[in-house]
Amino acid sequence: MHAITIREPGGPEVLEWTEVPDPEPGPGEVLVEVAASAVNRADLLQRQGFYNPPPGASDIPGLECSGTIAAVGEGVERWQVGDEVCALLAGGGYAEKVVVPAVQLLPVPGEVSLVTSAGLPEVACTVWSNVVMIGQLTEGEVLLVHGGAGGIGTHAIQVGKALGATVAVTAGSPERLDRCRQLGADITINYREQDFVEVLKEETGGADVILDNMGAAYLERNIAALKPNGRLTIIGMQGGTKAELNLGQLIAKRGVISATTLRARPVEDKGRIVADVRKNLWPFVEDGTIQPIVGQAVPMSEASKAHTALEEGGVFGKVLLTTKG
Repeated sequence: MHAITIREPGGPEVLEWTEVPDPEPGPGEVLVEVAASAVNRADLLQRQGFYNPPPGASDIPGLECSGTIAAVGEGVERWQVGDEVCALLAGGGYAEKVVVPAVQLLPVPGEVSLVTSAGLPEVACTVWSNVVMIGQLTEGEVLLVHGGAGGIGTHAIQVGKALGATVAVTAGSPERLDRCRQLGADITINYREQDFVEVLKEETGGADVILDNMGAAYLERNIAALKPNGRLTIIGMQGGTKAELNLGQLIAKRGVISATTLRARPVEDKGRIVADVRKNLWPFVEDGTIQPIVGQAVPMSEASKAHTALEEGGVFGKVLLTTKG
């Protein structure tokens, strides 16, 4: 089969479409013939040499994919050859074939196409596990989503609205904020021109749940933006890894901070998240309440173009890599 390999740490040009051995499914695993994968910021970090795969995972980048089951390993009963699926991966998605633990598979939902569904597993599992399973967002609460125009953000807006929350987002241009409003965002904040803490205090008194991709740069202001009993969930470190924390401010608000990653979790942990997503989130996708937002799709052999597009910051939603055409 062919796959994208990383020649050496560096820019998008180090991604190469090369021939590699076909993977073989082991017990509890399935082999998926890939229709598409999707580009996540973790892939960019891996390409640069800053985010190595967890032990035992494929060195090929790609944290999600869609495709058709081509073979099943020993002990797999729920899935059959020919099933169309999308999958959460620890790596290996930028390839024509990939092996996946069966518990990390999801059926292609509703009217969503096989290719488009490649952009769902990573965002769905990340948003649901942090905003709902950890953040406990409920109807009537306020959700603040940083980076509302990205793959995670566009999904989180829709999840928040589906659960009956008031959704606030940050983004860097009026055009991107307009598109966030079209997805249902109630409050839109241009982080280049406005202070999200002040806007939220004026509009809602603060946020009950904050989904944050910035990390250190936003820590102090995120805590300031929380309502009493608020929950801050950190899923990224685009703004750095180290910051001072005012514990007095956090204690006064009875606030909770969580910080998670999805890729390095044990298979059984990912399986638990996938099962919860299938039970509680997937119905919203199947009936069209929540839709995958795809900003660009390119042939997988041209993955360097997709990485460049994501780094330049002009894409709204997900960037897909397709194996056909």
